[in-house]
Amino acid sequence: MGDARVMVFAPAPQLTVTIEQQHNQPELHVHPGGQGIWQARMITSLGAEVTLCTAVGGEVGRVLKPLLDFKGVQLRTIPRESGSGWYVHDRRNGKRQELAEQPGAPFTRHELDELYNLALAEGLRAGNAILSGPAHPSVIRPDVYGRLAHDLKAHGCRVIADLSGDHLKAVLEAGLHVVKVSHEELLRDGMIKDATEKSLTDALIKLHEDGAEAALLSRADAGALALFNEQIYKVGIPKLSIADHRGAGDSMTAGVAAVLAKGGEMTQAVRTGAAAGALNVTRHGLGTGHLDAVSVLTERVKITPLKKAT
Repeated sequence: MGDARVMVFAPAPQLTVTIEQQHNQPELHVHPGGQGIWQARMITSLGAEVTLCTAVGGEVGRVLKPLLDFKGVQLRTIPRESGSGWYVHDRRNGKRQELAEQPGAPFTRHELDELYNLALAEGLRAGNAILSGPAHPSVIRPDVYGRLAHDLKAHGCRVIADLSGDHLKAVLEAGLHVVKVSHEELLRDGMIKDATEKSLTDALIKLHEDGAEAALLSRADAGALALFNEQIYKVGIPKLSIADHRGAGDSMTAGVAAVLAKGGEMTQAVRTGAAAGALNVTRHGLGTGHLDAVSVLTERVKITPLKKAT
């Protein structure tokens, strides 16, 4: 066995530009961003290696590509004919204000073929894969995710998806190992009517019946819910001071993937994911956190059985 490795499918990363206030001076921060990028960063923090499969293009892409090549990541890219996505946020007053954003143009058929072949090969090579979503659903078609999930799983790769809407439905139809979704996404997409515990546990059971062997449901400060081994659990997340709530769900997915890639059990994967998500909110950098802090917090995550998933 080689090193624990996860292929992260992050088709459309964004260049993120954030203006911060440091004492009396404004500060400019330029980073790679997007769900898959934040997940990749957290996975490397937790001691697993990442193969990042992505696409970049245009003037923004020239700036973005070298930023994606961070420690612990094996970068695999295809060129795009159109420019990569980006956003500019102002956080000088302590709150995040969006000034402008461009998620990126939809992929062409040729680009999709190239990216699909790349992700399939690298996913099978790694043996573990996270399928992460674009900044906007229009950038890449749901059927690409469905085919990729099916083909990876059919050839022995563990597939984890952090998706919503039609992209989520596509991977469920294909069948996969783990799905992570937030209660806000389920409400937005009309998959639940309210955020009561009964609605959420019913949603977990439906995700399982529709094709997910295990399902995780994040719900902000209330703690997560999880379904695995035919049982629904309540996941008690340590309460910490919030610096930035964004990225907590992505860190949860990354924590689960890192533990499973290293041969861990689902219970430990969920506990680590919950700890990684809890730690992420204490930091301004999305998808960041240290292994020792996550390890200590993992011991404080309580998993309580709620009911059988039948």
